[in-house]
Amino acid sequence: MVDLSVNLAGVKLKNPVIPASGTFGYGREFAELYGLDILGSFSWKGTTAEARPGNPQPRIAEAASGMLNAVGLQNPGIDAVLTEEVPNIAKIFRGPVIANIGGFSLEEYAENCRKLSDCDQIAILEVNISCPNVHAGGTNFGSSPESAAAVTRAVRAATKKPVFMKLSPNVTDIAAIAKACADEGADGLCLINTLLGMRIDLRTRRPILANRTGGLSGPAVFPVALRMVWDVYEAVDLPIIGCGGVSTARDAAEMMLAGASAVEVGAANLRNPYACKEIIEDLPGVCKELGVHKISELTGGAHHG
Repeated sequence: MVDLSVNLAGVKLKNPVIPASGTFGYGREFAELYGLDILGSFSWKGTTAEARPGNPQPRIAEAASGMLNAVGLQNPGIDAVLTEEVPNIAKIFRGPVIANIGGFSLEEYAENCRKLSDCDQIAILEVNISCPNVHAGGTNFGSSPESAAAVTRAVRAATKKPVFMKLSPNVTDIAAIAKACADEGADGLCLINTLLGMRIDLRTRRPILANRTGGLSGPAVFPVALRMVWDVYEAVDLPIIGCGGVSTARDAAEMMLAGASAVEVGAANLRNPYACKEIIEDLPGVCKELGVHKISELTGGAHHG
């Protein structure tokens, strides 16, 4: 019997597979397809203080081995999530939940985390620092060590729950940003978010996305995500959730060998709603192939020869 359990900053998951934020909603639709209790956890849709309708259409575009999205953090707002979604999650999933939090100011990040502090089922706050800072000309919070540190410091002061900072790959040195988050008390890191990209319609000669640019996800970004997880594992001593192009159990194992303690599965859910379930079912066979009885033994294994 292979032990698939993993530990994220004191939070025990029955396995390392987590549907990624933005690809799983608040679990409602997927609960109609299979029992969610098979999952290690799930990261709910990025939630901000106020309800957001998202960006104008079109906001999805196909790309080779992936997709571009410019959804724009569409969500009902933190208060609606607390009153409507959190009670429903308790009915469809009994495991620990990861709450993905967005914000457009330090105060918003902190207040959102504070509001979730008393929700017992929420085990980890995943703080998305790819949001634009409205007080700094729209520059993303995750674009520099200084701004990433400021958000980490603000949310760390607002909650006692484990805080995982979700890092943007659209930077020069992701390890420096990871160190800045670690220095300000982050309990863990999630990486990567999507890579900035675009497509052009040959017929109209205009960008396909109304927003012009969007985030690239899917198998195309896996090698980039893997490299960044490797670099951050070398730089900080924090648990890492590896995210970016994970589509199979073998991808999950590879991401863990690079340094991840768990993995998030994103775009694969949109192509195949059973992706996470199938990855979990295939993991024991991959572990046996690799000669490990505890999947946690894979974490960082490629760094040690």
